[in-house]
This record gives sequence, C-alpha cells and structure tokens, in this order.
Amino acid sequence: MPAMTEPKLIAGNANRPLANAIARRMSMHRGMNVAPIEARVERFNDQEIFVEVYENVRGEDMFIIQPTSNPANDNLMELLIMTDALKRSSAARITAVIPYFGYARQDRRAKARTPISAKLVANLLTEAGVDRVLTLDLHAAQIQGFFDIPVDNLYAAPVFALDIKHHFRERLSDLMVISPDVGGVARARELAQRIGAPLAIVDKRREKPGEIAEMTVIGDVTGKTCIIVDDICDTAGTLCKAAQVLTEHGATEVHAYITHGVLSGPAVERVQGSVMKSLVITDSIEPTEKVKSASNIRIVPTAPMFAQAILNIWNGTSVSSLFEVDTLGPIYEGLYSGI
Repeated sequence: MPAMTEPKLIAGNANRPLANAIARRMSMHRGMNVAPIEARVERFNDQEIFVEVYENVRGEDMFIIQPTSNPANDNLMELLIMTDALKRSSAARITAVIPYFGYARQDRRAKARTPISAKLVANLLTEAGVDRVLTLDLHAAQIQGFFDIPVDNLYAAPVFALDIKHHFRERLSDLMVISPDVGGVARARELAQRIGAPLAIVDKRREKPGEIAEMTVIGDVTGKTCIIVDDICDTAGTLCKAAQVLTEHGATEVHAYITHGVLSGPAVERVQGSVMKSLVITDSIEPTEKVKSASNIRIVPTAPMFAQAILNIWNGTSVSSLFEVDTLGPIYEGLYSGI
C-alpha cells in the first residue's frame, strides 16, 4: 500500500458530470465519501485561466480529471495550469485523467510542413509536471510512445461488448462488425472477437480532405445487423454515408458504437436524419443538450471503468485487468446484469 492515504481527485470545467460520477463510483468501492477537492478554476476578463486549490495536497496522490474536448485549447490550458498548481503545492504524484485526448488526430506528418501536435501536447503535459496519463481509446496507439512517462490507455471495446450482448442478446448470430475505414480494422476486429461476430470493411476514397468520392463494402453484409465501430465521430458525415452504403448493400439494420462523440456542427441532425437505428457513444466528452435529447443517440457511462482504473493505479495493481470481461463485468453489473 502506498504512503498516500487516499487518492485525491480534482476536476476542471471540461466534464464535471463525469468527474462527479467517477467520485461516486470510487465512494462505492472505498466504502467512504470520495469527492473532488475544493478548488476554483476561473477566467479573468481577458480569458486568462486562474486556478486556486483550497485543500492541502502536500504528499498526496492527485488525479486531474479533464478531457481536452471542445474548446480544446481552453481545456488543455486548464489541465496544464492545474498541474502546475498541484506541482507547486508539493503533490507527490500527478496523474492526468484525460478521457478524450485532444489533438490525437495529428499524430504524424501526412504532408510537408505540418506539425505533429500530439507529440507537442505530450511534451507540454510532461514539462508541466504530469507523472502519469490515464486516457481512453487514443486515436493512434503510437501516441503512447510520444510520452516519456507511463500512459494507461483504456479501451471502450469491452464495455461496448457488454452493451451489445445486452441489447442484441436475441440476435447475436445476425451481427456483423464494420470498420468504417481500413485504418480502424484492428479496433473493429477486437470488438468482433469479443462478441463472436464476423468483420467487414467500408473502404473510402477521398478526392480531397473532407469530401468522400467513393465508398466500397468489403464483405457480404446481406441480411446482417451491422455495427459500425470507431473511436471518434466529429461531423458524422462519413458515418452516415457508411450507414447508407451498408443499407444499399443489403444490411437490414445499421447501428454505430463510437467512443468519443465530438458531434460538432450538423452532426446530431445528420445522425437523426440518417438510416442508422442508433448511435452509442461514451460520456468521455460531456454531451450537449442536443445530444441528450436525440432519439437515436444513447450514452454509455465510463465512470465505473475510470473509477476502478484510478484505484488500481493508486494501489499499484493491474490496469490491463480491466480489458477482460471477468473483471469489467462485475463493475458494470448494475447496467448489464445476467451477461
């Protein structure tokens, strides 16, 4: 058992509901009240960020819960400044819990004279004083190598598998998992193996960025209930077009499981007007009222998984154990009983 008496949480403004939900789950596991410590994260009139921590954190094991979602730059700066405040207050260890890791899509130089922003963000976090990162479904696994500190990357696939087995339990044999592009095959294959379903691919070709010229289905989806799986849904253009193409190729129903529901611009309207029966996302990004009121968008909680991961990091036990159904199933037993 580490010297620190209890793990301590602190939350920025990016996703307060998730931070509070994680604290409640930790309270259940610990048998005592766990709550984010008292602090204020405010802005001056010129939008400079100011942080003040009201509780003593000297020698404590601190976990900052702060996704870097929209507005990405503001939320990233909040994370960096909270880290600096804790470091200067003599916290023993600082773990950045980043349910949605912004700038992850800029993980390589696809063209000349472009940045690798994911590496820049990794450098900023490390230099600010972060000792460890806990995140969910990084856009590219190699981003873990951009850090010189430990990175624990959780996966939504085990939770999605529980959800699919619960909601589609009477027709599991009709399911087919779909990767919306060639690059996402590994993620789709992982989910397909967990639910015992075959795999198909929607191959897309772009004439120029943001515009899809053609989509081709690799695999026979005739008569299948198709489940598209991906890590990010931004404007939902590609997702909705893929659903349409699958329907045209004979799929009876199309559903989608996406880890991070960015859902910017016309995304919600597109999803509501598409042939998709449902879009399932996690709460890694705080959903807007428009998202919560959409009839075919459903949100799966990540707080049970993050709460257990934080406790495992704190007490020095395995985080990778959360990738297994035997470990994750009991944590989600209240939602998916009997699986």
